[in-house]
Amino acid sequence: MASSEINQIYYGWKIVAAILFLLTFTSGLSFYNHAIYLNALAAKPAFDVSTASTAVSIFFLTGGVTGLWVAKWVQEYDPRICITAGAIISFVSLVALAYVSTIWQLFFVYALFGTGFSASSLIPATTLVTKWFQRRRAMALSVASTGLSLGGVILTPLSVLMVESLGFEVAAPLIGVLFLLGVVPVAWLYLRVSPESMGLPIDGEQPDPETSKVTSGTSKIVEDGVTFKEARRGRFFWGVSCAYIFLMAAQVGGIAHQYGLARELLTEAQTAIAVAILPVFSIIGRLLGGWIVDQMSIRKFAIAMMILQAVSLSILSGGYSIWTLYFGLAAFGATVGNLLMLQPLLIAEAFGVKDYARIFSVSNLMSSWGTAMGPAVLGFVYAASGDSYEVPYLVAAGAGVVGFALFLMGGKILRAHA
Repeated sequence: MASSEINQIYYGWKIVAAILFLLTFTSGLSFYNHAIYLNALAAKPAFDVSTASTAVSIFFLTGGVTGLWVAKWVQEYDPRICITAGAIISFVSLVALAYVSTIWQLFFVYALFGTGFSASSLIPATTLVTKWFQRRRAMALSVASTGLSLGGVILTPLSVLMVESLGFEVAAPLIGVLFLLGVVPVAWLYLRVSPESMGLPIDGEQPDPETSKVTSGTSKIVEDGVTFKEARRGRFFWGVSCAYIFLMAAQVGGIAHQYGLARELLTEAQTAIAVAILPVFSIIGRLLGGWIVDQMSIRKFAIAMMILQAVSLSILSGGYSIWTLYFGLAAFGATVGNLLMLQPLLIAEAFGVKDYARIFSVSNLMSSWGTAMGPAVLGFVYAASGDSYEVPYLVAAGAGVVGFALFLMGGKILRAHA
């Protein structure tokens, strides 16, 4: 029996695989699909690019605010209930999106959609991974969060095909059904609250006697870390959180308008390739990033990704050809995957697991201001600059530079674990 337990795969990796699958659907049908929804909605007489961009901003802002309650729930209760509720809300939102005809309806449905996305995506997913892993947390997070990009590779092209062949009114409800089926079954079949709930040690390894205690014959890891009150007193929390306001404004704004950017220069077939480049390189970059983070300072790697983001957005803003556009999207994609992974990883590295959900949810709420601002700002700048994407992407690059400067002001990771 002892031999079979040694050879058995640690259940935490099944959690990682389940989250990868789940995030493939939540991100592919929301985060990466916003460019498609934006384009379809802007084509309606009642809306334009600026209005649709504002709706996308409402989605992310609502998701950030909802995240505060999501964090409290997943910290105290079974996260599967929260994830299921989020999937159902997202399904209802996508069905309703097909029938919106006024601006207030559009904004209301996108606010509802943002709530569903928040409850079923990053906060419960990253909280679970941080609970199941400590030593191999970076690799586990990089693999699990690959689903964020995989959704863009698999489900976004499928969504394009559905919208173009069936029309948005038929395709949107079907996309909602995909969201529901891709999230709920896997959550209930494979996700579990914590290693402790299954009588397992964190990372699948026997805990160090100095950092563990035994309760009722079961090894129980003392959760390392500090409280939210302690975290917010430090410069690093504010540096990371404020930096991500601008980093996410640049990132999500760039993603939301990539379809329009590509259509400005390319044919329909070339645009299909362009839309796939970003998520593909996001996957490649994130998997490489998960390995690199184990070899070097997380902070130094984050700095490198922030610089690359600003450079890649500058390339996209310039007088581009098809090849510079493809190159810029590939470089931008590599930063998308890693910057999304690095925020929860930086929080966990600096502040530990004890109050992770609350600390991350507050940081995520702050970054959601930028996430919400990005698509709208780029949409307004696009309209103001004569329906050209050159200036909007230059603005996005500038936001990335501001985020980089704020991160440097936050100082080094102090690892103030209790």
